[in-house]
This record gives sequence, structure tokens and C-alpha cells, in this order.
Amino acid sequence: MQIVLSPEVEAIVQRQLTTGKYKSAIEVILAGIQLLEQQEDIYQGRLLELQKDALIGQKASQCGEVVDGATAIAQIRAKGRSRSVP
Repeated sequence: MQIVLSPEVEAIVQRQLTTGKYKSAIEVILAGIQLLEQQEDIYQGRLLELQKDALIGQKASQCGEVVDGATAIAQIRAKGRSRSVP
């Protein structure tokens, strides 16, 4: 595979090479790809967490265990105050 880099991307690669951290342009590009894969893994993990949280919320709503936002905030603040009192 051959890839043509824009002048801006070439400049980024060159900047990374001048740091001495990478020995070749391919090392810079591979590091970028690894970061992209890590970011995708994080995104997928967070997406699964959000989907689970949404399902928990949906089930709570169906059971009538949901309160409005103002009530929830008041409950959280009251719980915080009760914990801070010795």
C-alpha cells in the first residue's frame, strides 16, 4: 500500500522525528494507528457502559423508581450533608 501524505501531515511526522522518539516515518504512523485503536477501544467500552446504564434507567422507570431531577439533586445534597456531620 502506498500512501500520499498532505504537507501538513508530513510536517507533523517530521516534527515527531525531530524529537528523537521515533526512528522512521513508519514508526510515527504506527504510533498514530495504535492510538486510534486505543481510542476506539475506549469509545466502545464507554458505549457499552452507557447502554447498560440506559437499560438500568429504563427498568427503573418501568418499576416507577424514577424521580425528577430537582428531587434527585435534593436527595444527593441531603445525603452529602448527613455524611459530613460527625
